[in-house]
Amino acid sequence: MQFHMPKAELYIPDGTPEAEALARTTHLGIGAHQDDLEIMSYHGILAGFGQSDVWYGGVVVTNGAGNPRAGLYGDYTDEQMQYVRRLEQRKAAHMGEYSFQAQLDFPSAIVKSPTETQVIEDLQAIINATSPRVMYVHNLADKHDTHVASALRTIAALRELPAEQRPEQLLGCEVWRDLDWVVDEEKVALDVSEHENLAQSLVGVFDSSVAGGKRYDLATMGRRRAHATYFESHGVDITTGLNFAMDLTPLIQEETLAPFDYVAERIARFQAEVQARIEKLTE
Repeated sequence: MQFHMPKAELYIPDGTPEAEALARTTHLGIGAHQDDLEIMSYHGILAGFGQSDVWYGGVVVTNGAGNPRAGLYGDYTDEQMQYVRRLEQRKAAHMGEYSFQAQLDFPSAIVKSPTETQVIEDLQAIINATSPRVMYVHNLADKHDTHVASALRTIAALRELPAEQRPEQLLGCEVWRDLDWVVDEEKVALDVSEHENLAQSLVGVFDSSVAGGKRYDLATMGRRRAHATYFESHGVDITTGLNFAMDLTPLIQEETLAPFDYVAERIARFQAEVQARIEKLTE
């Protein structure tokens, strides 16, 4: 498979031929940066772990040059940091038994540009070769520009594909904003309780972030445990880890549906729920 950026790569941990590794993929995660996949799409990684008929594939869109750095990595150049981040992502793919790991190596500026088509073209090539049942992207209410941009480019790529090549489900997942505010009826609650040791290891392998000043390992596991406890106020916990997602599938089924309008409806329903509760208890 040929990508636009010269240093883009396709890594297959178990050495399966490229076409086969892509074709066997049932769950596909597309994240902006190295370590995003392990935070946001562990549900898909878990689905494929140790299985022979379910496989998770990962795509990282950017090159990781802008990663915060401190300690051991404090004096690393952007080029050195890109090398480290690329290596860490390969380690995660090997540890999580991914079917494949693509790193497209785009600068963030290209991903965020609405007039650039290269990202969309690379994503289309991967989706064409995989035809996954379930896809995980960043949610459109995330507060990181590159995260939202990568999700929008993915939606654009999917909208240009024939309906039969689009996934059954497109999930917008949490990284830089929780989705606990979404009304319960619209939350997609993803059980990520199993193999907690694997979950911790997958985030912890990104030492350039963890030792570099961002404790994503602790924060990620804490958020999952908090969601599991606080999801239901009148019942006992039935899981030990939950990720929440926003169902973005309608955006690839109804091509005229504007992404902002879709998210705005959910924000409005959250507002209405809060308003109704306060009014009920103050009348």
